[in-house]
Amino acid sequence: MQFLNGITLLLVYQLVGEIIVRLLGVPIPGPVLGMVMLFLTLMVRGAVPAALDQASGALLSHLSLLFVPAGVGMMVHFHRIAAEWVPITLSLLLSTAITLVATALIMQFTTRWLVRSPEADDAEQGGRPNA
Repeated sequence: MQFLNGITLLLVYQLVGEIIVRLLGVPIPGPVLGMVMLFLTLMVRGAVPAALDQASGALLSHLSLLFVPAGVGMMVHFHRIAAEWVPITLSLLLSTAITLVATALIMQFTTRWLVRSPEADDAEQGGRPNA
């Protein structure tokens, strides 16, 4: 029964996300908005209910099955993919390169920002050793 309660909770958040997107015309998918709302709810609560934990665990254990519809969709539209393989390949390669560069720059920035060197600490203290 807990699994059913957890799935119901997930579907309610998805439904609420869909309703908000359709009413307000928000340019994001309803399930994504529902997931963000669920995340915020769990952050406020500070814990995951047992029913939601059980349902999400079961869904994650069968996650590979959720890729079957995407694979079928690719086979249905294979003729279009074959006809437009150059722009698809270029966009995939370009977006991957942009993501890698952006991730590297963000990681470099946050590392410099969060990890302070001993020289910077000494300079702030006027070169005095820590007592």
